[in-house]
Parts: sequence; structure tokens; C-alpha cells
Amino acid sequence: MTVKEITSSSAWNAFWEAHASNALFQSWLWGEVLKARGEKIWRFGFFEGSILVGVALVHLVPAKRGKFLHVRHGPILTQNNWEEVLQHLQKIATDEGAWFVRISPLVRELSSGLGLVPSPIHAMDGELCWVLDLNRSEDEILAGMRKTTRYEIRRAQKMGVEIAASKNENDLNHFIELYQKTAKRHGFVPHKAIEEEFRIFSRAGKALLYVGTYQGELLAGAIILFLGNQAIYHHSASLPTPIPVNYLIQWEAIKEAKNRGMKVYNFWGIAPFDNPRHPWRGLTLFKKGFGGREISYIHSQDLPVSPLYVIPRTIESFRRFVKGY
Repeated sequence: MTVKEITSSSAWNAFWEAHASNALFQSWLWGEVLKARGEKIWRFGFFEGSILVGVALVHLVPAKRGKFLHVRHGPILTQNNWEEVLQHLQKIATDEGAWFVRISPLVRELSSGLGLVPSPIHAMDGELCWVLDLNRSEDEILAGMRKTTRYEIRRAQKMGVEIAASKNENDLNHFIELYQKTAKRHGFVPHKAIEEEFRIFSRAGKALLYVGTYQGELLAGAIILFLGNQAIYHHSASLPTPIPVNYLIQWEAIKEAKNRGMKVYNFWGIAPFDNPRHPWRGLTLFKKGFGGREISYIHSQDLPVSPLYVIPRTIESFRRFVKGY
């Protein structure tokens, strides 16, 4: 196997679309988001002869708890050559002074004996997610919802809640302000790349910002990505309110996804069933109300490179326990 950096977006996208178009964080556009933030990345291609058999978008994360390489939703491989790929990533990590490599391929299982250990972080990046199949009529999708979800959608419509969808970057400012308030209220760390993400994906026709207002007041918003064969409910923000604006935002986004020919609407991460103290329990109940099914992938895996890996592992384990994940 030989390894080369891929500089052609068309070559990358052809492989990605054919083998893992649900892998958001391995898309070419996501690499552009990271580059826009000044992050160091590699787009590796793995070849058997002249045939491309795998790709990996690799991000060097200079975290305070320890520098590491992150391959979110990847690597994407068509052959069982994990050992060779991990050896290459381990070499890059060593050269960069990273303490470990973290991967989270969208697969159900990996072979043992690769030197991997489950990451101490909670399930993230949609590894446990809720999806709604869109190969039905709007009436059939509505009929498959929880009764209270249908009721709240119709109540929002009758109340005159207004939903607008925009790809204008200037409209993002109000959402970011609302998002910061939401993060503070719920105690989560805000994502840092939302502005770059929306700019790059919207310019490619792959993102919309939905905002919901009632009587002229902005109450909620959501950023929906349209990538590969799915729409992704990726970011949201809202004020505490009895107005069911979030239900109507989701319904409008679902209809748009269906109109675009998406196969599924991905509500993204949900809480595991067996953890009643998980902070996503309420959000999970909301998402499941729209009908659908659960998809789970293997939990994120770490490849320790340095003995210092024990430091970030201890820190992340403690944070996970404290936050109830």
C-alpha cells in the first residue's frame, strides 16, 4: 500500500460519495472548514497499485489536555488494511509530537489486535443517532409521528409562527447570539467553527439557516446541512418558550430535505436508552417524536502513541462522569 496526499476535490468526492457519503467529517467541504480556521490537516489517499482503496481527512488538534490526530468519521476504507493505515497515522502523530490518534469510522465493528482502546469521551459526532426515512409522502411521515409532535406542529401553524430559511451569511449573526445564550443556559461548550461551516456549506448550496419567529421575536434557529443522501440537523439554538417553534422548524426542514431528494433526515446525536441521567434525554425525546429509527456505529477509538496519553484519558473520563454522559 502506498500513501499520497490528495489535492483534487473531484477525486476525493468521487471516492467519498461512492463509499461513505454519510461521513460528514470526511467530506471535502469539512476539510475546507478546518482550513478556514487555520487548522493543520492532511487528506491522505491509500492506494493498492493505482487503485484508491481508502481516504482519511486527518486533523491535528493542539488541545491543552494533549495534542492528538483526529480522524472524525474515518478513515474510509474499502479493504481490511486497518493495520497499515494505523501505522501510517501513528508515524504522522509521532512526527507531530501528538500523544494519540483518535478515529471514529462509521462502521459497526473493527478487528481486535489493532492496539485501539475505546475513547473516554461520550458518544458524539452522531455515532448514536436518530434518522427519519423520507421515502414516504408528507402525510405518511406525519402519521408516523408521535401524536403530541403532530399536535405541536399544527399548533405552531395556527398560532402564526413564521419560519424562514436562508443561505445568507449576514443572517447568521442573530443565530450565533442565540446559540451563545443556549450554550450558557445548558452548560455545553459552543462549537467554534459554526460561522466557517455555514459560509462554506451554504456557498456550495449544502446548508440552510432556519429561524423561527413569533410576533416579530426570534425564538429559535437551526442549521441544516444537505450532504450526500442525507439532511443533517447539525446546530440549534432557542429561547425558553411555550411557543412550539422548534417543532415547526423541523417540519419545514424535513419537507425541504424531501424536496431535495434526500433519503434520510438525520436528527444527529441522541442519548443512549440505558442512561437516565444523560443531559440529552429531553432533546432525544423531542427528536424521536418525529418518528424514525436508531442507527449506531462503533464508539470512537484511540491509538495511544505516547505514555502521556494517560493524562487526556484521565481528564476526559472525569469530565464525562461529571456531566452525566
